[in-house]
Amino acid sequence: MIAPAPVNDALLQALTAAAEADGVTKHVVGAVIPDDTGRVLLLHRPAGDFLGDLWELPSGGVEHGESLLDALQREVEEETGLVITGVSNCLGHFDYTSGSGRPTRQFNFTVAVEGTDVRLTEHDVYEWADTTGQQKTSEAVQAVLAAWHQHIS
Repeated sequence: MIAPAPVNDALLQALTAAAEADGVTKHVVGAVIPDDTGRVLLLHRPAGDFLGDLWELPSGGVEHGESLLDALQREVEEETGLVITGVSNCLGHFDYTSGSGRPTRQFNFTVAVEGTDVRLTEHDVYEWADTTGQQKTSEAVQAVLAAWHQHIS
């Protein structure tokens, strides 16, 4: 089980340093965005996309020279129209191979946002998923959500 950790500069530097030491230079950030009832925002990838038909967290790549938190803010806003008001915990990471074949590490964070009015730009559907709905995500995302659930319990 992944133990959630408070977010600070030392943690963020350690995360990226560990990824690079592991030979993973492509970084992605993911956001666990809960609503007031404990549901989590999930996005659905269109069938023709890389990893099509996958339900996932709002997430996206960290650009060269960009911090993890800046990328998180940008990606959440680009993909959902929501503005992050706070980042409370790091929920761990998982690795996968990108569409271009590069080893990739996704760092996942619990975030708070303004409102719940989602505006999609890259995905075809969204859902505020309860624990049953969260089971349609990948095993890696399910582990992240389990860490989040453990932290809030």
